[in-house]
Amino acid sequence: MEENKEQRGFYKLSWLQRIGYASGDLAQNFIYQTISQYILIFYTDVYLLGGDPSKTAGLASTMLFVVRFIDLIWDPIVGALVDKKNPRWGKYRSYLIFGGLPLSIFSILCFYDGFKPSILYAYITYIGLSMLYTLVNVPYGALNSSLTRDTDEVTILTTTRMFFANIGGFCVGAGVPIIVALFAGKKVPYELVFFQGIGSLPSFIFLPLIPVIKSKVGKKNMFYLFITIAIFGMAMLYVVSRYDINKYIVLIYIAQFIKGTGLTVAGGYAWVLVPEVISYGEYKTGRRISGIVNSLTGIFYRAGVVIGGLVPGKVLDWTNYKAPDEEETNLPNDSRAWFWTIFIYSVVGFFLLVFCFIESKERVVMKDKEEKNVKFSDLWVEFIRNRPLRVVALYFITSFTLGNINSASGAYLMNNLEAQSSSAQEGIRWLVSVIPAALLILEMIIISRYELTDEKIDEINMAIENNEHIKPESDITEIEVEDPNKIEKEKEKDINTEKNKKEKDISDIEANDDDTIDVKVDK
Repeated sequence: MEENKEQRGFYKLSWLQRIGYASGDLAQNFIYQTISQYILIFYTDVYLLGGDPSKTAGLASTMLFVVRFIDLIWDPIVGALVDKKNPRWGKYRSYLIFGGLPLSIFSILCFYDGFKPSILYAYITYIGLSMLYTLVNVPYGALNSSLTRDTDEVTILTTTRMFFANIGGFCVGAGVPIIVALFAGKKVPYELVFFQGIGSLPSFIFLPLIPVIKSKVGKKNMFYLFITIAIFGMAMLYVVSRYDINKYIVLIYIAQFIKGTGLTVAGGYAWVLVPEVISYGEYKTGRRISGIVNSLTGIFYRAGVVIGGLVPGKVLDWTNYKAPDEEETNLPNDSRAWFWTIFIYSVVGFFLLVFCFIESKERVVMKDKEEKNVKFSDLWVEFIRNRPLRVVALYFITSFTLGNINSASGAYLMNNLEAQSSSAQEGIRWLVSVIPAALLILEMIIISRYELTDEKIDEINMAIENNEHIKPESDITEIEVEDPNKIEKEKEKDINTEKNKKEKDISDIEANDDDTIDVKVDK
């Protein structure tokens, strides 16, 4: 029975395969988390974008908005490309190599200050980095749904992926300040290291328990529970940070841990919904266009990144944030130290992508006939007819807006907050606590509209494998648009054929009767 299910796409994966796939997310987070957490503070405090310390935040915010808006256009192009092409090394995993090497190179160039404080150089390198990240991330996301249809296996695979993604977040959040300080020959900013590290710590505790928690309380209730925990942590962080941070540093760490516990599920677990809406779309249309759906989720993700990238810089600009001098900052401004730190993360990231490429085996992919039928317009069509996908769209936009605001602002809170004006301090508190909490409440409302339970997804996947799902719309359309005159002509032709057949039968009978009479006469 188990072998039968595997033949129909319900594959069980080994732990080496799960870890191999998850290593791709670890690799991408070495780059993505570096950008999310430190690119803004690098441009404002180290690169001094534009040259004027009082204007760097506004310039950096505008640049992040423009570059990430370009990604909104680039994402669907990559999705359509991935679904139409079938490279020799694998439909999805090939891009881990083709895009992975230049991605690592551009991530290093982004933190090179040889052209400081050139705005043009910053735009070129950051645009290149973002486009290459999309070229790797979209097919990597589609690779998830091509490994197996089994919902329990998908949950374990996604949980493993999230676990490794959070390892990447921890290594970047806590590791970058340490390595930068060591390269710069400065004192390690342990307050920032602990703050960033504690925010990632809950993922190592709670992520392995997610399958158990979900089985006990259900998918939706699990979201509600962890979102509420995150809001409580943010409220606590806002209140405590209004007082002397150094004096109440333990309470700051506790609040950060509580917030991180909630965000473990509120943000990262959203990715498990993507294979579900892919299966739902296949059930409704007969076509498994994983690349299209992943490029759509990429658009939603990018929309959140666009908004989340714009908000921190603008809030800092509006509240009169000023780049601190070297002696005022806890995080070293040594540009060479930043360059070599990012070099290490990028090289390690590329080799992890190679490992992911080796261990990921594609098994559930669209057929060649379906590949040829993929059109760019399928993006809009899929969005309109796939109701759960629209809910996921809103959730992704909200979640990644929150995630980017939260990631970018943490370093500012712990980087000698007292050196800033009172208005800038309040702006940083809003970025760390108030705005993310409001977005979490919105997330809770959105997820309440999601209709695909685990039981329903299992039924859908089983129907697909048993060929009981809805007939492809292309076949239905051919019947619906058939020429009525042609149908009438066919009917008339059938009637005439039947009439001719009857006349022939009568003639044959008469001929046989004549033969019989002749025989009798002869006798």
